[in-house]
Amino acid sequence: MTVWVRFSHQGVDGIGSLEGSRVTEYVGDLFSNAQSTERTFNLDEVEILTPTAPTKMVAMANNFHALIEKFGLTVPEDPLYFLKANSSFHPSGQPIRRPMGYEGKIVFEGELGIVIGKTCKQVSVDEARQYVFGYTCVNDVTAFDLLNKNPSFAQWTRCKAADTFGVFGPAIATDLDPLSLRVRTLVDGHERQNYPITDMVFTPDELVSRVSYDMTLVPGDIIACGTSVGVGTLKPGNVVEITIDGVGTLRNEFVG
Repeated sequence: MTVWVRFSHQGVDGIGSLEGSRVTEYVGDLFSNAQSTERTFNLDEVEILTPTAPTKMVAMANNFHALIEKFGLTVPEDPLYFLKANSSFHPSGQPIRRPMGYEGKIVFEGELGIVIGKTCKQVSVDEARQYVFGYTCVNDVTAFDLLNKNPSFAQWTRCKAADTFGVFGPAIATDLDPLSLRVRTLVDGHERQNYPITDMVFTPDELVSRVSYDMTLVPGDIIACGTSVGVGTLKPGNVVEITIDGVGTLRNEFVG
């Protein structure tokens, strides 16, 4: 397993592998034959960026049995998803902010993120894993009161794609079995979510395949797998952490 990060050092962006608190710099394409320069940095010497610069984040809804059962929903026949705007993408360590003029609930949702590593179009479930580079942590932040503000049209884009709402990182872990993972969400150190990926309606490989029949996925794109029970509202000053063992901890403060 390798853990990859994207970082900025003295104003220059780079990629590197992370071991403990040391980053080893690499050059070239993260997804194809990156080469080590053997230069290393301490984490406190660099600014951690989002681990990729996606063209899109495809984010799932109602993809966990526990959440469906809690709210009396119907298990979907197809993946239900929306897109996060590129301008919403936001790294670990940087503050989450509410949209200007919105005073309603800001909700956290801890999720597993699938990172695409090769151009992916109309692939089978059995082929899907070949197109996955690795996995990351996602916080699908939501301006909850906007979703159904207008009864004639559910505003998924507006409530989910505001600046700072597409939080993911801090790293990508490769060569993991996603079905062995659990997602934990803590707010100010108190556990709010703890659920297994095995409870998904559509597995990670199924999501990659099904989405690839709707749209082409390219290296760096993210599929956010959806969340389970335990989501909640953030108050100004809350620190939210999404932890997936083997992948890392995504940590951000909601500043209001």
